[in-house]
Amino acid sequence: MGLVRFFDQDRPLVFAHRGGAAIGPENTLVAFGRGITAGADGIELDVHLSADGVPVVHHDTTLDRTTNATGPIAARPAAELALVDAAYRFGEAEGFPLRGQGVGIPTLREVLRRYPAARTIIEMKVDAPALGRAVANEVRLASAVDRVCVAGYGSRSAAAARAALPDVACSAFLAEVRTALLRTWARWPVRDVAYGGYQVPESVGRRRVVSRRFVEYAHGAGLRVQVWTVDEEQDIRRLLGWGVDGLISNRPDVAVRVRDATCGT
Repeated sequence: MGLVRFFDQDRPLVFAHRGGAAIGPENTLVAFGRGITAGADGIELDVHLSADGVPVVHHDTTLDRTTNATGPIAARPAAELALVDAAYRFGEAEGFPLRGQGVGIPTLREVLRRYPAARTIIEMKVDAPALGRAVANEVRLASAVDRVCVAGYGSRSAAAARAALPDVACSAFLAEVRTALLRTWARWPVRDVAYGGYQVPESVGRRRVVSRRFVEYAHGAGLRVQVWTVDEEQDIRRLLGWGVDGLISNRPDVAVRVRDATCGT
């Protein structure tokens, strides 16, 4: 099953968060290429549906923060989004070196086909069954079931993706994470769940999510723990010491270097 293959590993994995948002314009082919070149085992990306129902790779619901355009991403077709300058706001300290270089918003299909060997975490940003079904269809068309993990906070998009593609690996959605966390506090670990692991922050506000006990209980249930967003060396070393299975980082270059020094190549 895909669930087994995606999470199968012999050392902690490094995923380039949005392709490595500190080293390239996030969620673009440029960033994904730089993340892979930095040695990441895989990439993490975010998807929305375009106006014409195509899964496109972008984090926010609007275009304003990272591009030269404005307004909702869902209001434009995929072909138009490909022409938006998705590198427009990247690299301010260097004078925005990638502006006007044709770096658009890619489709999920483009990314899956461009990097056929990369493990890929697909974060569904809208909790809608249509998005879950569309993502599952793209994964199937790309023959990427073995290397993809479907993720997201919402139960409806997750349920749709899981139903449409039963063999795909998936991580816990928000309610499932909350249940696991509560049971960790109660020293009553989860068992026999419908997901293969957790992709979670170390903490939310003052509330700790990832702890030694959380990792121990997850491993006891045969589940993986992959933590975002981990960019600082001391955090990387501490989490590796706790036994986490993956680091999702804006600085995959740093995470790979520290992981290799700590765990071997």
